[in-house]
Amino acid sequence: MNDYSICIGGQAGEGINKAGLLIGRVLGLLGYQVYMYYDYPSLIRGGHNYAILRCADHEIGAICGKPDIVCALDQETVNRHGEGAVLIYDADVAKGEGIGIPATTIIREEGGAPIARNTVLIGALCRAAGVPPEILGEAITKEFGKRSEENLRLALRGYHAAEERMQIPIQKNDSLPLLTGNDAIALGLIRGGLDAYVSYPMTPSSSILHTMADLAQGTPLLVLHPENEIAVITMALGLSYAGRRVAVGTSGGGFCLMTEGVSLAGMAEQPVVIVMAMRPGPSTGMPTYSSQGDLSFVLHAGHGEFPRIVIAPGTTEEAYEWSARAMHLAWQFQVPVFVLSDKNLGEHPKSTEIDPAFPVPVASVRSPRGTYARYCNTPDGISPFYPPPLTGNVVKVNSYTHDDSGITTEDPGPAAAHAVKLIRKGATIENEMAYYGCLRVDGAEDAPVALICFGSTGEACREIGERLSLRVIRPIVLEPFPLAQFADALAGVKRMIVIEENATGQLDSLLRGYGIIADRRISNVSGRPFFLDELELKVRGVMQ
Repeated sequence: MNDYSICIGGQAGEGINKAGLLIGRVLGLLGYQVYMYYDYPSLIRGGHNYAILRCADHEIGAICGKPDIVCALDQETVNRHGEGAVLIYDADVAKGEGIGIPATTIIREEGGAPIARNTVLIGALCRAAGVPPEILGEAITKEFGKRSEENLRLALRGYHAAEERMQIPIQKNDSLPLLTGNDAIALGLIRGGLDAYVSYPMTPSSSILHTMADLAQGTPLLVLHPENEIAVITMALGLSYAGRRVAVGTSGGGFCLMTEGVSLAGMAEQPVVIVMAMRPGPSTGMPTYSSQGDLSFVLHAGHGEFPRIVIAPGTTEEAYEWSARAMHLAWQFQVPVFVLSDKNLGEHPKSTEIDPAFPVPVASVRSPRGTYARYCNTPDGISPFYPPPLTGNVVKVNSYTHDDSGITTEDPGPAAAHAVKLIRKGATIENEMAYYGCLRVDGAEDAPVALICFGSTGEACREIGERLSLRVIRPIVLEPFPLAQFADALAGVKRMIVIEENATGQLDSLLRGYGIIADRRISNVSGRPFFLDELELKVRGVMQ
């Protein structure tokens, strides 16, 4: 199999992310599947930023250990990543054993912007990897558009200053678009019928807001950026009351401020989709890194008891499809629905093929007959829903315990009936979700040893499962937990290893609550994803 890794590094403000995307375009045009990991501190300038791009002739979604090629815009990148790789560096600012390109001098001679040094080194990278200049030119044209002529000139200066050191052969595959999980979530929400998106920017969910703002131009889609997260959730619930299909986006610290609003949605039975992108905590933690430490928080956020749905997609394709479904499910059941993500899914581009015509059911509005009772008690716990104005009726919603019409009550009979109604709705949701494929099984599907994971760790676990002939079971829906589907997936399993990116084993604890006891657990709390080589060693270690 053809499988290569390329690293480009420098300081914040030197365009490392943009450079990584350009390299990704080159690799895609060569016919490869691409996955990019972008590592950056919470700094506007300085620090050490780098991107690792892995390309292969098969589906990938994780990164390996040491890169094959390193492009260094500074000495720090040479020192950290250069050993054992084909090293390409700006010889005006760094020293190393490899291909030194006077990128700073070339920029000065060509009158280019200093940030374009990365383009010079990418040109040299293409020569070193045996990439035809025509493919480099096509990638630059697609990435830079009207600014492609200047960037191509700079890239060709780097190309002709380098020498070939290896050959990344061309594959006979079509180039797939590079999408991040956040891109896919935005497109999926829109595919699901989104009318309004409300968010206060908070890494790693911020780019959803930016994407929505771009996509909304010239459309009826409403995109709002209020002053804080409390305003976000309350504004969203107001839009929901008015009949708008609405979603919000946040991360852990912002979601803390939303939890009372989540309880309000539960009591008032107002549909809303909440995209919750996890990052390391507590408090500010490491805002530009990743974690799976908020699973328990999302499963239990809000006071009181009310049903919810929690979805944790593990690939960009799933992020698209399940975000679309989330819109439908929120309105079908009139509950908060969570799309649980993190930086490793949300911010890292991957070769993705999505179906723009992906079929999504549209929840029908249960129109009232006669006098409208918003919270009418029904056998399935789902009441008629109709937004104002409604001729001859007052449309009431209530955060207090209420009767069928939405009138506040503390009488024991109606209060108990309302509580039972919410529990009955939860049972309905659980029954209905049985018709969805709420988990995924990869690797050797009949193996006696199973890796259990959720969310963004799934792709690394899938590849390890394929390497070591292990079964990989990944629930996508975590609430209501797909117990029957999970039991079927476990048939024949003798040993279970839970893999997650938190310290306390939150998925492991969830499974224990259903009587599913794992044999071993592998944790990662570094804020970085599992590297394949590292994870393979850990899995082999616990299997001994």
